[in-house]
Amino acid sequence: MGQLLIILLFLPLVSAVITAFSGRSAKYVALISGIASLAVALFAVVNFTADSSTQFVINYPWIATFGINFHAGIDGISMITVLLTNLLIPIIILASFKHQYKQESAFFALILAMQTGLLLVFTAMDAFLFYIGWEAALIPVYFICAIWGGKDRIKVNIKFFVYTVAGSLFMLLGIIYLYLQNPAHNFDIQALYNLSLDSQQQGWIFWSFFIAFAIKMPIFPFHTWQPDTYTEAPAAGTMLLSGIMLKMGIYGVIRWLLPIVPAGVQHWGETAIILSIIGIVYASLIAFKQRNAKRLVAYSSIAHVGLISAGIFALNTQGMQGAMVQMLSHGINVVGLFFVLDIISSRLKTNTIEELGGIAKVAPQLAIVFLIILLGTVALPGTNGFIGEFLLLMGVYQYGIWAAVIAGLTIIFGAVYMLRMYQGIMLGKTNDLTIGFTDIQGTEKITLYIICALVIILGVYPKPILHISEAAVQHLLEQVNQKLISVN
Repeated sequence: MGQLLIILLFLPLVSAVITAFSGRSAKYVALISGIASLAVALFAVVNFTADSSTQFVINYPWIATFGINFHAGIDGISMITVLLTNLLIPIIILASFKHQYKQESAFFALILAMQTGLLLVFTAMDAFLFYIGWEAALIPVYFICAIWGGKDRIKVNIKFFVYTVAGSLFMLLGIIYLYLQNPAHNFDIQALYNLSLDSQQQGWIFWSFFIAFAIKMPIFPFHTWQPDTYTEAPAAGTMLLSGIMLKMGIYGVIRWLLPIVPAGVQHWGETAIILSIIGIVYASLIAFKQRNAKRLVAYSSIAHVGLISAGIFALNTQGMQGAMVQMLSHGINVVGLFFVLDIISSRLKTNTIEELGGIAKVAPQLAIVFLIILLGTVALPGTNGFIGEFLLLMGVYQYGIWAAVIAGLTIIFGAVYMLRMYQGIMLGKTNDLTIGFTDIQGTEKITLYIICALVIILGVYPKPILHISEAAVQHLLEQVNQKLISVN
């Protein structure tokens, strides 16, 4: 079944090349590729055995002199992120249909190229391959934001690029050090898991990886690139960044940081939780003051990711399972929110809340789907956001009651500022700007109906997602605990 993973990895890359030369048909070629990749991913899910093993493994010598292999596979943890990537890419492509982009073929080819980088990150079992995927996912989205972004795109994207490259260099140093400590002189993930490192070594390796992952998520205080980048990026760029790319950081913590340097996590994990909780409160308070709806959702994302990070570093099953579910739910919800705001912005040329109002009267279908997605975001029971945030709070509560109390503010604050945003945009009286607003149609309807269906289905029946990751999560925590016992 290794051939399945080869198809999954290289289908979007081949499609990106074809799309680049497809001219006016580029968006249709890209959509067909996205749907085909989703079909392959769903086939992988159906044929996946929900245990702790790694399946669909491929392992080919690549740069043999340095012990580098093209080694990849899928377990229950990576299956969630692979599914998320292949689910959201066709949705993001479909959401982009209503726009007319200059150099359209290049735009959609870059989305597919980024998909390949993302899938490499989520399936790599070789640290060097993981790093290649990490950088390969960054380059396309940088060009998407720099070429098709807003008026301040160059300045904002330079900041984004400097942040992420600096973080990547820290991680590269950590990877090289681990390679030098490995008697087998290779980058194999299991060999790195089995390394015997003292507490001091694990401490500095923790920070070399954590900084890279914290920037990508992002969590406080490594977040300052995010609001400006989300605001200036084109809609598809914002969706890619928020829906999928930030999950690279979360996945990196789970897959690489925890099992390689558990003593470092034990020593510095409290610091990571404190930073995560500070980020929750800080981002929520800043969100209250935002007049631009897109920036408000950007700060909301920081708060939600802060809770995911805290749940992971709590090092228990509930927190880890909550992170798995919430990665998927947050990706769906945030893509839906940014798409709604893109619809409003493309019609009215503004996302300033004070300039809007009364849109529900002239666009009732948009009002309904917007509300469903928003309720998923604020974790209303019965929506996809609820089970993830409930498990995350349970995990943080097991770590410490006060940490859970403060982290729980993300739900309370989120409900207030998100519903207030909805009220300002959709309710009240129409004005001269919004009176002529037209309701959703065509691909807008299809995209938003799919997202709303996912919000409800995953909220009512999250068991399949929990089942996929459960055994892998428990195995990972057992590995961490066993290694902690041996170190201590």
